Amino acid sequence: MEPLVVGLDFLEFPDVYTCFGEDKSPPIHLKGLRADSVAIWVTNPFIRSCCSFTPWVVWNLPPVGTVPGGIPPGPDVASPVSCRQGINGYGKIGYTGPCPPPGETHRYQFRVYGLDTVLDLGGGASREALVNAMRGHVVQFGETVALCSR
Repeated sequence: MEPLVVGLDFLEFPDVYTCFGEDKSPPIHLKGLRADSVAIWVTNPFIRSCCSFTPWVVWNLPPVGTVPGGIPPGPDVASPVSCRQGINGYGKIGYTGPCPPPGETHRYQFRVYGLDTVLDLGGGASREALVNAMRGHVVQFGETVALCSR
C-alpha cells in the first residue's frame, strides 16, 4: 500500500472549526494521492463516555490535493466539492466540530483512505457501512492528529 501524507493547517483547532466557533469542516491537505476517490473519518478515540467517537464520516471525495473546508451538512453534497456524508456520533449527517468540556483537551484523528473506486454507498450511511463498502478497495492510507482544548 502506498503511503498518503495527510496534513492540516493547524495542530490545535482554531475556533472556526469547533462547536464554539463556526463549526466548519477544515481543509485537509493530501500529498502523494493516487486513487479514484477518497474517504475520511474523524475520531476522538478517548472520549470518556465510550471508547471512540466519530464526529465526521465523508466519502466519494474526488482525488484532489486539498479537500476544501466548509463542506456543508447533508448526505449528498455538490459544493464546494462533490461527496457523500454519513451519520456522525452526534446522530447528525456531516461534520460536527470538536466540543470538549471546559478544562479538557481532546485529540482528533483524521483517517484518510485512498480508494480504487467511487463507492456505491448512499449518503446518510453509518461508519460501519462505509467500512464494509471500502473492503477490498483501499489502496492508500494516511492520518494526522489535531488537538482541541476548551
